[in-house]
Amino acid sequence: MKDIRRKEKEITDTNEIKDIILTAKHVTIAMCYDNKPYLVTISHGFDMEENCIYFHCAPKGRKIDILKKNNEVWGQAMIDFGYQEGACDHLYTTAQFRGEVSFLTNLDEKRAALINMVEKLDPNPDDIVQKQLNERSIERVTIGRIDISYYSGKKSKEIIIQQ
Repeated sequence: MKDIRRKEKEITDTNEIKDIILTAKHVTIAMCYDNKPYLVTISHGFDMEENCIYFHCAPKGRKIDILKKNNEVWGQAMIDFGYQEGACDHLYTTAQFRGEVSFLTNLDEKRAALINMVEKLDPNPDDIVQKQLNERSIERVTIGRIDISYYSGKKSKEIIIQQ
């Protein structure tokens, strides 16, 4: 990997990078097949202990087709603190990662992944788990798991004006 050019913006603490992925509302993943890139933004859950990201999707489609042929992805989570008016700067923090996607088939693993996602996304996860995560719904949904092998991060904590 090429080193980051702006060292003052680099995040070196892996736990800080993981917190960005955990906190970000969405993750964008890039994939490629036959030298053609494809990019999608997904809602996700992040399991810090397993070092993986979960996402749900339809059982068919371009994303599934590509990932079955080339399961390596590059992803980014971003927390946007906004453009700083009058300073011509933007405050943000990002986490980048590389990983390999697999698709879960075990019902218990799928249920655990869905609970992880619902707990991240919904203010009342218990209601959703009780009402919607039955065996039939779990069987029907496709769950992807990104096992992460590399992290990097970058942040802009304060306004920096280039000279």
